[in-house]
Amino acid sequence: MSSHIRHITVDCSDPYALGGFWAQVLGAPLSDEDAPGDPEALVEAPGAELLFVRVPEPKQGKNRIHLDIQPDHRSRDEEVERLLALGATLVEDHRKPNGRGWATLADPEGNEFCVECGAAERAALSGARLPVTADDVSSAVRVAVDTLAEAPADRWDAPAGGLTWSCRETVEHLGTALFTYAVQLGPRTPALDANVPFRRAADRPGGPLNAVFADPAAGPAGLLSTLEASGALLSSMVRTTPSEVRSYHVFGVCDPEGFAAMGVVEALVHTYDVAEGLGLPWSPPPALCDRVLARLFPDAPAGGDRWAVLLWATGRAELPGRPRQASWRWHGAPPEGERTATDAG
Repeated sequence: MSSHIRHITVDCSDPYALGGFWAQVLGAPLSDEDAPGDPEALVEAPGAELLFVRVPEPKQGKNRIHLDIQPDHRSRDEEVERLLALGATLVEDHRKPNGRGWATLADPEGNEFCVECGAAERAALSGARLPVTADDVSSAVRVAVDTLAEAPADRWDAPAGGLTWSCRETVEHLGTALFTYAVQLGPRTPALDANVPFRRAADRPGGPLNAVFADPAAGPAGLLSTLEASGALLSSMVRTTPSEVRSYHVFGVCDPEGFAAMGVVEALVHTYDVAEGLGLPWSPPPALCDRVLARLFPDAPAGGDRWAVLLWATGRAELPGRPRQASWRWHGAPPEGERTATDAG
């Protein structure tokens, strides 16, 4: 057995104040158990929590260990300006005219940290593809659940868009897809020629073959809870499985990123089906559509409305000058020799 990092601990004079600064930096909450004047404060950041502990002596000299942070949705320079406004100070500026480099800042007690380019900026600078991540799975499922939660309780037996399945059955099918992709990554030696043999069954003749079923007594909220749980399972498996692992999929032996991308496509297009049946508006984030198109549909046209292109690529709509696809597939196997923004550094 190996160990893991539980906390990154920072000595400081005012744990609650410094924890509050870092909570704003990371968009993560301070623990409900902490209060001003406490000797410790915990920022519940994903991955590794930050624990701030009061010590009597002030900081002396340069950090021997520091944090490197990347903005999720802002540019590096926008993030630097935001953090300066929160109370950080600029220590050294290593930003280059070509857009590369980083800025070294200090928090309100002088602890140095670096702000680097985010993934989108790195991809633009290197010409590499932006990878599909575990966070993308979480985001796709979250926006799907938030949208479907607005549906009237009496509409769930209606057909899902152009499918022959009901809205309820389609959500169970989506949960099954996310569950299936997650468990493919679970065995110590994943199979390269078959799915993990969970039994699938249909509730009725002509219904989808599912492994995930919601208790009807739990109502729509219970149904969406099963969807969230399946999405969280896939996100966790993608996050913790080494990138070199491969496992079976009918459209190509796949890596964790590929399973993440397939899960995102399932979430986006089946939410489209269900939203049509429920009479709800649905328009997913264009950047998310673009990333899964680049990973799974390399022959899809570039440019244009990326959601419209994804609907066309999955046989659900026409594009100007392009007929609706009678049959379609994605390419699950990772492209050989391709670099992503993560690889490019």
